[in-house]
Amino acid sequence: MTEHPILQQILKTLPDKPGVYQYFDSEGKILYVGKAKSLKKRVTSYFTKEHYDSGKTRVLVSKISDIKTIVVETELDALLLENNLIKKYLPRYNVNLKDDKTFPWICIKKERFPRVFPTRKVIKDGSEYFGPYPSVKVMRTLLDFIKTLYPRRNCNLALEPIAIKNGKFKVCLEYHIKNCAGPCVGYQSEEAYLQTIQEIRQIIKGNISDLIQLLKNAMLEHASKYEFEQAQDLKIRLELIEKFKSKSTIVNPSISNVDVFSIVSEEKTAYVNYLRVLEGSIVQGHTIELKKRLDETPEELLSIAIGEMRQRFGSTAKELIVSVLPDLEDDFLNPIIPKIGDKKKLLELSERNVLNYIREKNKQQELVDPERHTKRILEQLKKDLRMPELPKHIECFDNSNFQGAYPVSAMVCFKDARPSKKDYRHYNVKTVEGPDDFATMEEVIMRRYSRVLADNLEMPQLIIVDGGKGQLSAALNSLDKLGLRGKVTIVGIAKRLEEIYFPGDSIPLYIDKKSESLKLIQQLRNEAHRFGITHHRNRRDKGTLKTELNQIEGIGPANAEILLTDFKSVKKIKELSVLQLAESIGKSKAEIVYQYFHPTEPNN
Repeated sequence: MTEHPILQQILKTLPDKPGVYQYFDSEGKILYVGKAKSLKKRVTSYFTKEHYDSGKTRVLVSKISDIKTIVVETELDALLLENNLIKKYLPRYNVNLKDDKTFPWICIKKERFPRVFPTRKVIKDGSEYFGPYPSVKVMRTLLDFIKTLYPRRNCNLALEPIAIKNGKFKVCLEYHIKNCAGPCVGYQSEEAYLQTIQEIRQIIKGNISDLIQLLKNAMLEHASKYEFEQAQDLKIRLELIEKFKSKSTIVNPSISNVDVFSIVSEEKTAYVNYLRVLEGSIVQGHTIELKKRLDETPEELLSIAIGEMRQRFGSTAKELIVSVLPDLEDDFLNPIIPKIGDKKKLLELSERNVLNYIREKNKQQELVDPERHTKRILEQLKKDLRMPELPKHIECFDNSNFQGAYPVSAMVCFKDARPSKKDYRHYNVKTVEGPDDFATMEEVIMRRYSRVLADNLEMPQLIIVDGGKGQLSAALNSLDKLGLRGKVTIVGIAKRLEEIYFPGDSIPLYIDKKSESLKLIQQLRNEAHRFGITHHRNRRDKGTLKTELNQIEGIGPANAEILLTDFKSVKKIKELSVLQLAESIGKSKAEIVYQYFHPTEPNN
């Protein structure tokens, strides 16, 4: 593994997703562009000893000072993007570049009874083109699959209605081997043929789910009309489609010269991802950070980023696909927020890239400066809960009981957002009879913080009780009696919808489900639950065992306690001799216990 500290952090936080990686030298010059099914596995492999057998790779790795990645939908998309970047930057360590015109496309010809065929030329004649595909093999695989599902013509005859009606054509070999349904002689109507083309179009675009539902509905309709042969044909077609695994997202070539922008705005920083699309392919991708100076809106920040990116990459695109409408007044530009279709998919891809950038940055920051990472989370928690001070010390309580028996409570303690296990505490409930969760919480809070005050221990900045308004009110009763209300923040968290309750407020707070502050609260709650359940199970098991020993006439709770303390379990006690038992509870009691478990055996 590399000893370069920056590269070490990058390698630890690479995404396990398909995409393109770029290596840069110390001067910021691009050295190499590559694609990967898993960016994490592929890029990491360059820095392991197995690659050092190659002199070229060894030299390349020694010059790498920075790594940038672009996440895409599939490995096929990564191959196309890799090729575009190689042609643009001409990296020293990349070879065998291909030009766009070498890539194959699938064409649905604009004509009566449209043909579907491969081509390397995109002609602007109104026909539909899908691609480019990274290899002929990939495209042929797709076309062969379509061929098994849908017979269609491959001749270039001009199938005009009058010519078909006058019998100008005759069926060819393709009809006899069932590759064509014979539209040239009227055996297949134009309406039925166009329905076939529509289904082919859905497969090529990857809209498999919609097509499956369409075919299922048609199959059921045929079956309801007792048209079982047609229903069976559709059933076979459905089974084939459902097995089809190639669902590569191909950018529509009609989306040409378009800029895509998405933004995520945080408290002090905004992140903007940029994708440049030319002739249906993504040719560039970049994410920048904008440090906020004032309380700028996302619209204002996106406007700044658009100007920066377009100038940096020399874009002249008129159409902008954006996540929010920028604060721009420019008649030349046409920003849109797409709701459906291929443009929506491009925007979603940009959004995934910016979120991935933020995740990697946060992971690297946590590795390099864990204290700063912790402070950021606690600052967010302080803001979300409207606290007067940073919650560096948090205590969380959870209750457990079994049908009202063996009630216990657990308190876990986090300091600097990390568990402080030496400060964890168990409580066996003393004053509560039956399953009364509110009274249990009131007792435990009283016991905990009366002890904190008596021993002059550190008071937490935040107390969390597992439960809703009832548990929170019970905890407040104890804080009132101790004179602590208002001196420490206390909240309740209800499990079902992760609702946060505040004292005196019946309306709960809902924190963003993706927020790190909510995740910290959930971690505290789950840890308290785990810690409490473990103690409750142990106490319940111990209580159950005691009950079994107490059933022995002549053996009281004190003797049962001695036996369990010495031998740990009833199972072990059953295996002991009278002499072994006598060492703990005396000979007469030992004989009683032994006889109880071995009624047909003599004492020994």
